[in-house]
This record gives sequence, structure tokens and C-alpha cells, in this order.
Amino acid sequence: MSQVVRLSDVAKAAGVSQGTASNVFNRPDIVRKEVRERVEAAARALGYSGPDPRGRLLRAGKVNAIGVATAEPLSYFFDDPYARVLMTGISRACDLQGAGISLVSAANEEKLAWNIQSAIVDGFVLLCIEGGTRLVELTRERKLPFVALGLEHDDETISMIGIDDHAGAHTVAAYVADLGHRHFAILSLQLVDGHVGRVDDAAIAAAIYKSSRERIEGYRAALAERGIDPSTVPVFETENDRTSVMAALTELFDSAGPPTALLAMSDRIALFALDWLAERGIAVPAEVSVVGFDGVPESAYSEPPLTTVSQPIEEIGRMAVELIFDDAKETRRLSVPVDLTIRQSAAPPPADRA
Repeated sequence: MSQVVRLSDVAKAAGVSQGTASNVFNRPDIVRKEVRERVEAAARALGYSGPDPRGRLLRAGKVNAIGVATAEPLSYFFDDPYARVLMTGISRACDLQGAGISLVSAANEEKLAWNIQSAIVDGFVLLCIEGGTRLVELTRERKLPFVALGLEHDDETISMIGIDDHAGAHTVAAYVADLGHRHFAILSLQLVDGHVGRVDDAAIAAAIYKSSRERIEGYRAALAERGIDPSTVPVFETENDRTSVMAALTELFDSAGPPTALLAMSDRIALFALDWLAERGIAVPAEVSVVGFDGVPESAYSEPPLTTVSQPIEEIGRMAVELIFDDAKETRRLSVPVDLTIRQSAAPPPADRA
């Protein structure tokens, strides 16, 4: 095995002290030119590329970088429209701070633990879409500041930024019901890992993802207030992907009495639904109304433009970065407002089904 070349080896070969050799790499302006050239020549001859920057950064106490961590694959940051807007907010806030970004992700828990432990950052923004509890556990071990987004359980010791999922879902369901709809279906984000398809009340009550459960409860509350029995509203759990959404829609519309309104728990689900309905020749909103949740940019340019619950996604990213660099010792728990964005994907139902 080849021997690791250290700074002390370079100093010895150049006939200088280790402190002088260190200055050549870290503060070259204070070293005489001939000494600097001699040390650099010795380093090249020995194959020494310079001090490990990680050690220097850690000794300084700050590395001026934010880690953005999720248990999803790295492709999530680029494929998911919500994640893309969030990263825009995070990157712009980091630009203002002159800070870098490290994306921390892994497809399995073993690699996730290693990536969290080895990331050279000043703090973490945790995208708790999935595996949020484990993300928090691993990050706490680093003893660095962190902010959780979308954490699925209430822990008053964790700084987090979130929205009122129940209120947002209630608002959009009330709007659609007030248009005259009485036949609904809910296209849900995951309630538990590894399951898709129709779910019953017991599965909803046992959901491990709090935001999914709260959105269902918000939809149902608004419908019940308007005389619609929630037990008549089918709920289909999806993986927020095209395959599971299309499977749900096939089951819904191949049955007798399909819905006239779809309550999609994300804009991504709603956009997949619009594609599927267009392929089937089902007119939106003349035959079926579709509404989403999130307010991603793509929702404004769909055909037709999507009515949705809009979150200030980019602002959430900016706030998260500011909390990390704020160095506040106390726990911060912030709730940001959502708005109903009304576009052309929802209208009164066909007269014969009102």
C-alpha cells in the first residue's frame, strides 16, 4: 500500500518547519518566493496535493453551507415540482448569505445515516416527505441546527415550518361543493409506506403521514357541512406518481356513477389526472372538475389551468435557510398561510348530476 503523504513529509523534504509549509498552502503571501517555490517543488515530487479542506473548515467552526436532506432519491429534487420551487427559495437565500448547498439523500437507511454524518455543513433543512422521524434522529446526533419541513408528528422540541393542511383542504373542498358538486373522490398522497389503492376509515385513522390524514379530514369536514356523507366519498392512496394515479382513475371511472369532482392532494397528482382525463376524452371542467394542492408553477399552465391551494413554497425555503443562519438557540415553530387560487379546472357539475 502506498504511504499517505503528510504536510510534515513535505516540510522535511523542503528543509523548512511544518508551520512554514502550512503557510505556503494557507497564507502564501507571507512566505518568501524562493521558500514557497522550494516547498511547492517538494510537494509535487511527493505527490502532496495540499491540506484536506475539511479539517480547515471544521477547525474554523463554520463551513458556510446548508445541507438539504431527504430520504427520497436525489432525483426527487429535480423531478418533483414542489421540490424544485422549494430549492429555488433555498438557493436564493443561500446566495444572499454567500453560502453553498449540499444535497443529502439516499435510497436506503444505511447510506442516509452515513451521508448525514459526513456532510460538511452548518445545519440542515429536512424535507420530511418520507422517513421524517429517522431524518430528525440522525440530524440530532450531529448537534447542528436544523429545520424540519412537513414533519409527520408533533414534537415541540423541533424547529419546523409548516402549513395548516386541514384548513387548506377544507377551503378547496368547500369551494367545489358550493359549485354544486355532490359526487367526489379524493386522490391522496401516501398514508403509509408501500401501499396504494382504495382505503377505508381504519386505514385513514392509522395513517403515519400526518399531512395526508389532515387533508382528508379537511376535505371531509367541508363536505359534511354541506350535507354530503363523507362515507360516500372514495379515497384512493397514491404514490404521487403517474402509475398509481392512473390506476386509481381507471377504477373510479370504470365504475357506475363516477365522480364529478376530484380532490387531488398535490398538484402533481392533479396534473396526472388532467392528462388521463384528456386521453379518455373526458372534458374538464364540463364533465369533471379537478383541484390540486401546492400551487406549483406548472399548475398555472396546465390545460385547463388548475384551481389549487397555493403554498408560499419558495418563501418556506427562504425562511428555513434564515432560521439556520440565525443561530437562535430556541425552538422555532412557524406556520405559513395558504390561499385558494381559482382558475378554470373547476366549474358546476353537469346538470343531470348536480
